[in-house]
Amino acid sequence: MTTEAVAETAPAKVNLCLHVTGRRLDGYHLLDSLVVFADVADRVFASPAHGLSLVVAGPEGAGLQAEPDNLVLRAARLMGVEDAALVLDKRLPVASGIGGGSADAAAALRALARLTGLPLPSDFEVLQLGADVPVCLSGRPARMTGIGEQVHPLPALPHLACVLVNPRLPVPTPQVFATLTERQNPPLPDLPAAALATAEAFAGWLATHSRNDLVAPAREVAPILVDVQAALEATPGCLLARMSGSGGTHFALFSSSEAARTAAMTLRAAHPFWWIETGRILD
Repeated sequence: MTTEAVAETAPAKVNLCLHVTGRRLDGYHLLDSLVVFADVADRVFASPAHGLSLVVAGPEGAGLQAEPDNLVLRAARLMGVEDAALVLDKRLPVASGIGGGSADAAAALRALARLTGLPLPSDFEVLQLGADVPVCLSGRPARMTGIGEQVHPLPALPHLACVLVNPRLPVPTPQVFATLTERQNPPLPDLPAAALATAEAFAGWLATHSRNDLVAPAREVAPILVDVQAALEATPGCLLARMSGSGGTHFALFSSSEAARTAAMTLRAAHPFWWIETGRILD
């Protein structure tokens, strides 16, 4: 417990692949996904206070309100915190397929645990905030299965830089899943050690052995995503370009930060109204 303000980052969650392998009777989809995190992030600040409050700020905060169902406030209530002033510095686009809300909830849990000394909620309780919150709470590269509750750490990955691109068009996850026609797809094969040798080997394995089953339905919801994919694929040095999660953010993997920065400059010149950020994949 501390009387000082604390801060936690909420890194962008990148689904390197996303296989939809079934659907439960309660409507939740079964997933098989390799998840990593980029050092492009929101931030959550927590300070001692009388009463519970949330202020949403930051360059991407305009479309997000501090309403009671905001995941940051839900995370606080889940922990039983009644006295804290929370600030969400929003830097990731809303409804963009990179786990912004889930990452924010996970960051809020970590910040409030430090602020109050309370233990983190159980795995079952964390899942009530959303299927992506458990993997975001771990914050490490992982294979995520089930509805998101099964998080299996990955071995060390090669160094990877990335470019994240969003055309500034929200792509609501429920709408994408509603458009999905095939829900019984093959799972992800096991990741072989040879695929971890280099960035090129890893990206090549992903391109050959994995996919994102939500690409087609997301493109029905937002046809501009075809243009985003093509723009990333055309950048020099791109090892793999793919949509993350349910869209509409896409990522491109590069073997060096310099190549990623060069690609981002080219993309910004051609598409000045898109959200474009460079980063590295966190260990």
